[in-house]
Amino acid sequence: MPVPRDLALLAGRSVLGGYLAAHGAQKLFGSFGGHGIDATATGFGRIGLRPAALMARVAALCELGGGTLTAAGAAYPLGPVTIAGTMAVAASTHLGNGPFASNRGYELPLTNLAAALALGVAGPGGISVDGATGVHLPRSLVRAAVAGAVVAGAATVAMVLRARPPALSPSEPSPAPHEGPQRDDEPAR
Repeated sequence: MPVPRDLALLAGRSVLGGYLAAHGAQKLFGSFGGHGIDATATGFGRIGLRPAALMARVAALCELGGGTLTAAGAAYPLGPVTIAGTMAVAASTHLGNGPFASNRGYELPLTNLAAALALGVAGPGGISVDGATGVHLPRSLVRAAVAGAVVAGAATVAMVLRARPPALSPSEPSPAPHEGPQRDDEPAR
């Protein structure tokens, strides 16, 4: 019988990983009402991420792959680490809008970042691919992945902060990497 800790980790991994994987699919393929990679790249270019097309693909793949690994509890801690790096960048794109999502602020990416960090520290739990197989990544690979994510995330955050676009009003379309550009026919998020 599963222990409550394992059930809680499964729930947290499923929600965070599932949503981030879906966001990645929105960016890459236009799935789930997303705008696809071209619109995502355009939004990335507007916020100063260069080269925009490459950065859009990297972010989408990080969300899709990191979300999938997190939800499955596989290759711990690569999924949560990937999500944390991506959400650090996403949060930085919203700094000028304040802390709340109602003003297009950094609330959601910061919340996702905190959840990824918590799952990264807590581990995948027993109800996971890693728990079922008993396979664990070598510590040297984990250290390298964490260091790489920190360096890549910091470099990308620095790129965003150097570009420092003006804050958006609630009525303007959002170029946010974790949301993509907003269509004219949809309400403000």
